[in-house]
Amino acid sequence: MEKNQEKKYSVLLYYCYTPIENPELFRDEHHQLCLDLNLLGRIIVAHEGLNGTVSGLIEDCERYMQIVKSDSRFASIDFKVDYVENHVFQKLHVRVKPEIVHSDLHHIMPGKHTTGKYVEPYEFKELKNRDDVVLLDVRSNYEHQLGKFKNAITLDIENFREFPQKIEELEKYKDKTIITYCTGGIKCEKASAYLIEKGFKNVYQLHGGIIKYGLETDGEDFEGECYVFDGRVHIPINRKNPTVISKCYVCGTPSSHYVNCANELCNRHTAICENCMEKMEGCCSEECRQSPKKRPWNMRGYYVKQSNGYNPRRFSKRYKPLLSEKSV
Repeated sequence: MEKNQEKKYSVLLYYCYTPIENPELFRDEHHQLCLDLNLLGRIIVAHEGLNGTVSGLIEDCERYMQIVKSDSRFASIDFKVDYVENHVFQKLHVRVKPEIVHSDLHHIMPGKHTTGKYVEPYEFKELKNRDDVVLLDVRSNYEHQLGKFKNAITLDIENFREFPQKIEELEKYKDKTIITYCTGGIKCEKASAYLIEKGFKNVYQLHGGIIKYGLETDGEDFEGECYVFDGRVHIPINRKNPTVISKCYVCGTPSSHYVNCANELCNRHTAICENCMEKMEGCCSEECRQSPKKRPWNMRGYYVKQSNGYNPRRFSKRYKPLLSEKSV
């Protein structure tokens, strides 16, 4: 996507499966790098690699990409870059976890295990309508209910770690050419490898996922919008034949206005049209509207989690706490 002079910020989506010997040390150093460059976002570090989405001024993001790629471990990293008017995050979190995407497929290490061959976006556009090709969406329900590729197979899963439980449902497609896809490509690395491990022969994956497809093509045949894990919540992909496939949870009218229920105890993630948002005060039901845990709602329906006083600079070796903070 070309830079827009009115848009001074970038959003970077990326991952890289590569061994990181000391994730804790790497996390500290990487956290400091993000602080130095004024980046906000969510980054996961694990022994198996790096996964992140960050936002920042265009020049700061370009410097970040340059520094990361200068490390030989991440030389091949594929940054998906979009341009926005402001930060799409309000905080910075860099965390160490067992996996860079929760799959429970700890035995599969992309790079060591055979994964589905990459299909570039322009190739995918030509292949997606072939009779012998099956498009497999490996994302969760709340994601594919908002948007998916036309005629794609979707799975009834709440989390990606449930993917292995669905293999039996996919057995009927073993003789087909399967192309997996997800938001940015990271889930497909392990999903495609697992399919191959289970005897599927012709397995491919959309390189860079839905986001890269939208950046490098006109987005043809992506129905609805793409869920993203930042303050935008969802973004348009299709500039050729766009449609709306999600329906308001309250009244059933077509709507791509995706929100969280204002009731903190519910927090249902679904489509609620703007009319129902006002009528229900941001809630998905009358029960939720009457809940004592109903948050002050906003039309965006996006609520930042309380961080219990989390201050990212406390993890910085250069951080000097204020006197008031010392006494806390």
